[in-house]
Amino acid sequence: MSPGREAAHGQEGHAVRLDWGPTGGAAVARGADIAVVVDVLSFTTTLVIAVARGTRVHPFPWKDERAAAFAADRDAVLAVGRFEAAGLADPPPSLSPAQLLTSVPVERLVLPSPNGSTICAALSAVTVVGASLRNRSAVARWLAPRLADGAVVAFVPAGERWPDGSLRPGLEDLWGAGAVLDDLDRTGLRVSPEAEHAATSYATVAGDLRAALADCASGRELAAVGYAADVEAAAEVDADDVVPVLTDDGFVAG
Repeated sequence: MSPGREAAHGQEGHAVRLDWGPTGGAAVARGADIAVVVDVLSFTTTLVIAVARGTRVHPFPWKDERAAAFAADRDAVLAVGRFEAAGLADPPPSLSPAQLLTSVPVERLVLPSPNGSTICAALSAVTVVGASLRNRSAVARWLAPRLADGAVVAFVPAGERWPDGSLRPGLEDLWGAGAVLDDLDRTGLRVSPEAEHAATSYATVAGDLRAALADCASGRELAAVGYAADVEAAAEVDADDVVPVLTDDGFVAG
């Protein structure tokens, strides 16, 4: 990509930027100080719940034999999939936020996911923050003084994947990013049109967010396989007052 195109797609000149998924996230994080990753259904929602309960969370791209070794090296519990946890009397932690709310907290948790977790791991060259609807005001408060001091912030809605592996932008992640931006005083900030669009999109559903989240494609998909409770947990705006920040030793409360 030519320098001019790279600058355009990286939204250079804007202090607050936004683009989708691993590729878009890498573009807008280039030259940024902070990346705010948003994966409402469900990685960052589950991350926020875990960190709020005192768990140190290690992101990992996907669950396979490497994830088990990664967890063992860190003396951490490896989260299981939603379906693996279903039906167990005392289920271990999983990617399901509703299930995590009822499980016994652990000290360390490896939380694999193909979207949000993968993006967090890939952007570790900058300060990575996990945001969801549950902690949108906490993240906005955390960002405000840093932006005032001149930080450049890249919002990265994770999106989902079609069966062929291509990106499927998810409204829930646009709303999650927009919810943080909506609570942030953007007066005097150089905000990209892409980031402003997220704030505007959130404002259109904020009055009935729970219904909108349940009716979007990702919400309907989870409900169809028996996980409507995960959508409900994700819709609890400002339920947690914590900002997960990625360190060399996992996500901790910032």
